[in-house]
Amino acid sequence: MSTADPAPQLKLGWEEWVSLPELGLPALRAKVDTGARTSSLHATEIETFGPQNAPKVRFMVHPIPGQYDLEIPCSAPITDRREVTSSNGEKEMRYVIQTKLEVAGQTWTVELTLTDRRGMAKHMLLGRQALTENMTVVPGERFCQPQLDYSVYSSASIRKTAPKRALRIAVLSREDNYSTRRLVEEGEKRGHTVEVINTTRCYMAINALAPEIHYDGKRLPRYDAVIPRVGASVTQYGTALLRQFEALGTFCVNGSEGITASRDKLHAHQVLARNKIGMPATAFAASPKDTANLIGIAGGAPLIVKLLESTQGKGVVLAETKKAAESVITAFRGLQANFLVQQFVKEAAGEDIRCFVVGARVVAAMKRSGAEGDFRSNLHLGGSATPVRITKEERSTAVRAARAFGLNVAGVDLLRSATGPKVLEVNSSPGLEGIEKTSAKNIAALIYNEIEDRVRPAPMRRLKPAAS
Repeated sequence: MSTADPAPQLKLGWEEWVSLPELGLPALRAKVDTGARTSSLHATEIETFGPQNAPKVRFMVHPIPGQYDLEIPCSAPITDRREVTSSNGEKEMRYVIQTKLEVAGQTWTVELTLTDRRGMAKHMLLGRQALTENMTVVPGERFCQPQLDYSVYSSASIRKTAPKRALRIAVLSREDNYSTRRLVEEGEKRGHTVEVINTTRCYMAINALAPEIHYDGKRLPRYDAVIPRVGASVTQYGTALLRQFEALGTFCVNGSEGITASRDKLHAHQVLARNKIGMPATAFAASPKDTANLIGIAGGAPLIVKLLESTQGKGVVLAETKKAAESVITAFRGLQANFLVQQFVKEAAGEDIRCFVVGARVVAAMKRSGAEGDFRSNLHLGGSATPVRITKEERSTAVRAARAFGLNVAGVDLLRSATGPKVLEVNSSPGLEGIEKTSAKNIAALIYNEIEDRVRPAPMRRLKPAAS
């Protein structure tokens, strides 16, 4: 019966370079102290999250002593919480985690307590519990094992080597619908903590030095990312709340500016035009004297008259004749409603294509057809959806449209016209139900892939050479 070869003897000095790969810390200088029982890691902003039966802790690590502009966000399951007595006799309750420690190619699991060691020369202490039988400590020597280098914390290096970690994510939503439930379900399946926050129950402390967001009487914790599902009726307040999250440095899947621009149909069409993205001929005017010219700019009847704040196909009217168009325009003006007039693309035949964009690519597409007798293809109004293959030009148009608004997740609605794809709308809060069921793709997972890729350790400023 063969047995595994024993690990080679490892000689350690009182100071050594170590790695904590599971925490995304490839290089730390640790003090090896056999007089201390427990090992500790310098950590700040320590806070718990996750379910009570499997709690986790998140914290920030400054791997280079004295250089606090570099912060590495870390998280790990909590294995214990215990009282630890420091070398000066002070007692402190600390969270305990387990993680892999690597020295000179040898890796083993150690327990670490988390504490704020700012001011200490070393940001990690290796106690005797972390040492194995094959290790010898020589107190009079240092760096018996190969030395590492702090250059591994350059922006490019840390982004490549950062491990996946448990994230704390907020979904801004006032509705318990399919999209919200899928985002929670998928996030928790991947080990993240996902909390649904009712947008209108938040309130903000607007402060230059310490901006805060409060919810139900308590200050909200720090989130790694926010997924906004801001309803059209609360766009103004929802985007103000997002600006507060942005001020806190939180990654917002879709930013406040992109949501604001996409929700205002006039602004949205101006953005599309500025970026030379194809769209139906569109006109807007305030004076009732301009009705005839307005109709002419849109290409004449039949045409679409659309309220600026319309959603899900509501407030969108097809005027089949010039007289009908004039009547609708007069009626909308009588209600003091803001609207625009748009070319009716006949060849689309009541169908449009929803391209679901995540990051820099279209991850799924579906063709939506209106109910019989209805030119609108919205699923909420009884339309149907089928999978569709889109052209290279349609794919490029959808991605460019989402990028024009700075949106990482968007539903881009296209019409197929004789002169190429025309963008009808860019939706900054697209529903997941129709696209997931039609495409049979896990869109929520693709959104989390984007979040995990974007939420990385903070890049550092230029390093000064570290003293040896």
